[in-house]
Amino acid sequence: MNGLTAAHKTLPFGTKLRVTYPSTSRTVVVVVNDRGPFIRGRELDLSYGAAKELGMVEQGVARVKIERLK
Repeated sequence: MNGLTAAHKTLPFGTKLRVTYPSTSRTVVVVVNDRGPFIRGRELDLSYGAAKELGMVEQGVARVKIERLK
């Protein structure tokens, strides 16, 4: 929950992603370790820890920029 992790429907477990929240200009690197989200229109589900680092806990749902790292 407090780690820097994320859920994605198709990316392999262990994939690293750079997630940027444009409203705060904060960036965090997360590791995909779960499947989901299972809600239409959503691509990524961040852990609480990652959302807190980005400053988006209060929003709950927000648009972010996602970059796959090698």
